[in-house]
Amino acid sequence: MREDLSILVVEDNPEKASQITQALNAAGWSDVHALGQTARLDQAIKSRQPDIVLIDLANPDRDTLEHLSQVSDTKARAVAMFVDHTDPDLTQAALTAGVSAYVVDGLQMNRIRPVIETAIARFQIMKQMQSELDAAKRALEDRKTIDRAKGIVMRRRGLSEDDAYKLMRKTAMDQGRKVIDVAQALVTAADLLS
Repeated sequence: MREDLSILVVEDNPEKASQITQALNAAGWSDVHALGQTARLDQAIKSRQPDIVLIDLANPDRDTLEHLSQVSDTKARAVAMFVDHTDPDLTQAALTAGVSAYVVDGLQMNRIRPVIETAIARFQIMKQMQSELDAAKRALEDRKTIDRAKGIVMRRRGLSEDDAYKLMRKTAMDQGRKVIDVAQALVTAADLLS
């Protein structure tokens, strides 16, 4: 686990915030900043750009969970949330909002390092899965565009599907472009001319 993580602690009790900061420092992390007001969370995240946001809440509600996950930007960083009390709906709302770790029964200092490590690992896994999903969606869209362009070439030139693709590939190579770029240009031109 990286020791150079930047951690933002959200805790409205100054004494508890100090205890959390000390526990994080004892666990090996020195770049730790505490924030006492959730109203300033968005500003603190923009200025600090933390790797993980650690939020300690006594009694969360759905609106608070959604607000905190939105301003914490759960797609850009891990968020670990510690709560004293919850119910199945709040747990589901936290996970749906993208919280990487949702720990019930409050923040216990001896569990802080494993929870942060788990939150970061889960965040990295989810980020990788999202990246792979985005790549698969792009590949599918590219395939659709290439198929559409092949259809246009087949109709206009009277070529077979293989020959249409070979022509598009040759054009792309001759122009130093990707096949998808040639296909997109063909589709755009066909749309303009129809």
